[in-house]
Amino acid sequence: MSIRLGMVGIGQFAQHFVPLYKAHPLVRELSLCDLDPAKLTAAAEKYGVAKTYPSLDAILNSDVDAVVIITQHWLHGPQAMQALRAGKHVYSAVPCGISIEEIGQLVRTVEETGKIYMMGETSYYYPHVTWCREQYRRGVFGDVFYAESNYHHDWDIKSIDSRGIMKTRMGKRFMELAGEPPMLYPTHTMSQVIGVTGAHMTKVSAHGWKDRHPDGIYDPAVNGFKNAFSNETALLTMSDGACACVNEFRRVGHPGGEFMSLCGTEASFEYTQAGRVVIGKGFEDTRRLDDILTLRPGVYGGTAAAQDVARLPASFANLPNNHWGSHHFLVDDFVKACASGEPPPNNVWQAARYMIPGLIAHESAEQGGRQLEIPDLGGPKK
Repeated sequence: MSIRLGMVGIGQFAQHFVPLYKAHPLVRELSLCDLDPAKLTAAAEKYGVAKTYPSLDAILNSDVDAVVIITQHWLHGPQAMQALRAGKHVYSAVPCGISIEEIGQLVRTVEETGKIYMMGETSYYYPHVTWCREQYRRGVFGDVFYAESNYHHDWDIKSIDSRGIMKTRMGKRFMELAGEPPMLYPTHTMSQVIGVTGAHMTKVSAHGWKDRHPDGIYDPAVNGFKNAFSNETALLTMSDGACACVNEFRRVGHPGGEFMSLCGTEASFEYTQAGRVVIGKGFEDTRRLDDILTLRPGVYGGTAAAQDVARLPASFANLPNNHWGSHHFLVDDFVKACASGEPPPNNVWQAARYMIPGLIAHESAEQGGRQLEIPDLGGPKK
């Protein structure tokens, strides 16, 4: 079964995905949607897409089977629910929602409509997460009792124009929105931990570092969140009894990235800027993994040996990729889920488990580290 698919929002990030959806063998027709007529026309001409729509309402009234929502992140939840109720399958960029209430409504909407929902969380597919997940399944680590996940994203990373990108995305609301508490964008870190063992977070105690930078982004009297924290750290209890430490840093002297380490009863894994290693109970058991976890240019747009490119469509072979080789897998999993009716890995229940712990962690940080329970919305119905 093939599908008709529409892209909602065709900004800079969304355009990474247009060639992939267009090339997927199970997508028989691709259309584009954007509120900006000039941007819409330019993208349609650039990628050779015949059908375009001027609004979300318009594309939801069309015959598309699924929509890919890559708009401003505070719109994701409401737009996804509108699309689901219109009978469309939904892929949404992160996050899935901005409040526990909204995420709960999204989960109920998926359950009521029976449609596929997938959140485009990249970290689940990263080479080191993919490799650790497979080793865990094989029993290499034994019982994983501790994991640490980090997202270091300073406002002034030299490799990207972070400020410029966010100013474009937020427009006149930049100072209102830029000071978002770091734990309100936690999916890159939470998914690395959850994505290895499958256990979810049940309790959290968190702390924040009050920002001192003169740009005023985290001035609680200026930003719309009344937030002073530019860096937040959470200590979490997992459903399998393990512990996790998650760091979301926005003022950090670091080149940036998402990385993870974990400790098991039989072996451990470390990922630092110095490299990636698996460690047994003796120094002689230490093995560098850079050869299988480093991206290989030209291989499916840049993937690592740890990623199973054999499962990807042959039509993806010469197309661009991004976020550590994850884009090809994100697109393939969503399209296959729409065609088969089977929930994808980053389904709505996992999306909730990636997001809600961060929302509760920020509440804990505001309360000086008080331990709080994390509500869980369950998993796919059998």
